[in-house]
Amino acid sequence: MPIRWYGTGDSSDPIYQHFSRIVTFTLHAMAFAALNSGLWLAQQISHFWTHLDWFTEIWLIGLLVHLIFVLSRRPRNSSQGDPVSEN
Repeated sequence: MPIRWYGTGDSSDPIYQHFSRIVTFTLHAMAFAALNSGLWLAQQISHFWTHLDWFTEIWLIGLLVHLIFVLSRRPRNSSQGDPVSEN
């Protein structure tokens, strides 16, 4: 099921900005998973890169910093109520 935005397309809306940050983080996590799984598969086949574990660990730290950034920038309250608790 594709991700859809049902609100206004106003880029100054804090909820829209948070949604955009979540989508960006999701793409970052998908790139991390896809590239690292491919690199580790190639590493198991031919052992071409001796420091692949460092590469993975540094990128994972970057991914966790990105997650903390997204969570810290979450909108707290808006004029319409708390967006996190509305369903």
